[in-house]
Amino acid sequence: MVKVIESLLIEAGITPLAGVDEAGRGACAGPLVIASVVLADPFAPELAKVRDSKDVSESEREKLFDLVTSTALSISVITVPAAEVDSRGVHAANLDGMRRAVQGLSVTPNYVLTDGYAIEGLAIPNVAVWKGDQVVTCISAASIIAKVTRDRIMRELDTEFPNYGFAKHKGYITKVHTEALQEHGPCIEHRRSFANIAVLL
Repeated sequence: MVKVIESLLIEAGITPLAGVDEAGRGACAGPLVIASVVLADPFAPELAKVRDSKDVSESEREKLFDLVTSTALSISVITVPAAEVDSRGVHAANLDGMRRAVQGLSVTPNYVLTDGYAIEGLAIPNVAVWKGDQVVTCISAASIIAKVTRDRIMRELDTEFPNYGFAKHKGYITKVHTEALQEHGPCIEHRRSFANIAVLL
């Protein structure tokens, strides 16, 4: 797929570009993870397989994570705990995480591209791209970093809270997760502001 937006910005001399994406927004357990990535060249041949994290297998995501990590100019990752998601609300926590992720980059971008939501309050020009994680390489790279980082966290939480199957469903509302919640009740990693958790409290 032709990466039109990145091409136009680069041709206009607007570089470097940062992509931003999150993982775990819709999960009812575990943290929200936001990543920002600046690529040296989003059109480098070795990055041709970088795409939305939801479109590749878990094993392929791990390989792409290593590829992006080794080739990116800068990567910044913000982890927002479940308790903070509850206290601030998932949207506010996500926007703040996006700002912090961009501000945490070691390379200051001249433009920021995001998936889904523009970053309010960010001094750097930015725009939300419809299905950005599918059509903008630096957003796809951020999607990979955020997703793999969060999945690793959820696998760790599965060893600490083995009753819920976090390693498999990663905290999303699946049938197995719902049944585990009904049997064991929520743990401290569950988001109490989510309706399916609140009803159990």
